[in-house]
Amino acid sequence: MERYRIRQQKLRSKLAELGWDGFWVTQNVDMYYLNGSMQTGYLFIPARGEPIFYVRRSVLRAEEESSCSVEELGSLRTLEERLIARYPELYANGRRPVIATEFDVLPVQWFRRLEAALSRFVWEDGSKLIREVRMIKDADELDSIRKAAQVTDAALEHALAQLKLGMTDLELVRLVEMESRRQGHSGQMRMRGYNQEIITGMVGSGSAAAIPTYFDGPAGGQGLGAATPQGAGQKRIQPNEPILVDIGCCIEGYLIDQTRTVVIGELAPHLEQAYRVAEEILRETEARLKPGTICEDLYLLALEMAERAGLRQHFMGFDRDQVSFLGHGVGLEIDELPILARGFRYPLEEGMVIAIEPKFTFPGQGVVGIENTYAITSDGFEKLTRSREGVIRLPCLH
Repeated sequence: MERYRIRQQKLRSKLAELGWDGFWVTQNVDMYYLNGSMQTGYLFIPARGEPIFYVRRSVLRAEEESSCSVEELGSLRTLEERLIARYPELYANGRRPVIATEFDVLPVQWFRRLEAALSRFVWEDGSKLIREVRMIKDADELDSIRKAAQVTDAALEHALAQLKLGMTDLELVRLVEMESRRQGHSGQMRMRGYNQEIITGMVGSGSAAAIPTYFDGPAGGQGLGAATPQGAGQKRIQPNEPILVDIGCCIEGYLIDQTRTVVIGELAPHLEQAYRVAEEILRETEARLKPGTICEDLYLLALEMAERAGLRQHFMGFDRDQVSFLGHGVGLEIDELPILARGFRYPLEEGMVIAIEPKFTFPGQGVVGIENTYAITSDGFEKLTRSREGVIRLPCLH
């Protein structure tokens, strides 16, 4: 349980810097990170004093999992009275405690109920605060991400060994998913962004991979229709077209993110050249992956390289459907801080985990690129992704 106490203390330090009195944790992933349990309820971490986990269900399971004291949530009508009794110093001399919570993910309806029940709180947006705390991974988190990388590599190789012409994109991702699950993938890929969803990943061949969609990524995918408009669909794999295999898995709650480009036969010369540029961007980015490098600068470098190669319009999507980043943090969620994008002036720090994914989209033809996940170390980086690089060429057997 020591890991959770250390994480709670990191949060308390941030609260102290801002002069806030506590953090009211509502989101499952944040609760798990800080406490080791995802049972339904609220975790309150005061800037000073011991935290309390108010649980609706399952109290029994929470008592087994939680690193801090558990109390049944009970009625919201009595919650403030119980808080006053437990933390009288927060309310001393009629003061109103300043409490942060996750405005980015807490539904308005639920917030209004909390606001009415805890009427003496002055609420602040703690979204950035908790995401910054989670941005630096500890040794346990890194070990889980390494395990996820091993499973993803094994699943990719399992699928490639059975890949053949005429197979649908959906059949290909099914092979990845089956092997990942067999090796411990939870079946979940969590994402924080509002109205953003992610499954095993984006697997698509040829023109299907280049179909744009709502998903905030460089490749959308055909999907199975308007209700699931992303990822693999029923398109059949043809010779000499790029197959984008952007996949991950979840082990012990933690994710890996990687992309490889596959072809049965040979790529067209302009697609081959675009892939080489993607690898060049990745190598130049790797050369700068060390503490102190500014995240925005890595994105601007990638834009400059894509421009020099005459591929700016195809970089990270095509034309109006381009996304404005090169990489993103990875951990319990696939869209963590930091982001390698314009305006993100975070310096890289030891313990950050970042997926870097230079890709090029060609409408009607496909998407090529590569993605690795890295941990920033004291003097550079550790590449966590394990799968072989380069265009993966498979023989074209009829």
